[in-house]
Amino acid sequence: MKTRILLVEDDERLADLTAEYLRKNDFEVSIESRGDTAEARILGERPDLVVLDVMLPGKDGFEVCRMIRPHYSGVIVMLTARDEDFDQILGLELGADDYIAKPAQPRLLLARIKALLRRTPTTSGGTMQSDADAELAFGRFRISQETRTAHLGDEVIELTTAEFDLLWLLAQHAGNILSRDDLLQQLRGIGFDGLDRSIDARISRLRKKLGDDPDNPKRIKTVRGKGYLFSKHDWQ
Repeated sequence: MKTRILLVEDDERLADLTAEYLRKNDFEVSIESRGDTAEARILGERPDLVVLDVMLPGKDGFEVCRMIRPHYSGVIVMLTARDEDFDQILGLELGADDYIAKPAQPRLLLARIKALLRRTPTTSGGTMQSDADAELAFGRFRISQETRTAHLGDEVIELTTAEFDLLWLLAQHAGNILSRDDLLQQLRGIGFDGLDRSIDARISRLRKKLGDDPDNPKRIKTVRGKGYLFSKHDWQ
């Protein structure tokens, strides 16, 4: 079965060209041109992946992302204004899995989509599955690659695709410092350019969800000038 993509883009010509390119690469693509109707389509049709533009009529992409993320487990890629760091960080903070600056080159978009889908195999409807059988535990914290779930005590921690991937990678290397370059290479296949703040934004979201003190974090620590460290302790 082909991977289903919903492209939310109001530029008709751009949407048609992008959809045609993705279809030639064996994806099933539908197009939605309005933000105020995109939410219902995403939650009703449950595509495997959503490509979501920020500037949309009716409701912007940020609001659409914020509304669907608690109810949709598939992948969200946001198209943001070129060099608008604020847009990129806001999209990630609202739960997007990745972002691409516009105008997005079709080959780059395709590469990002394939990379995201390789990390998070999906079945139709945005339901994630994995054949890997691995679970890590630290005190009251447990994370499973098999079920792609994380628990703190009896509480299930709701994570986006990208948040789970980052948390799993950090937990795999508990007690060791991972630099932003290490994390970006593993998660997105790119090096750290000194400006990309996507990792920082996701770390901030993870700390909130894990009940970590943002001013004095103990569970995911910042090691100044080096990177991040997932603690083996402090999970009581």
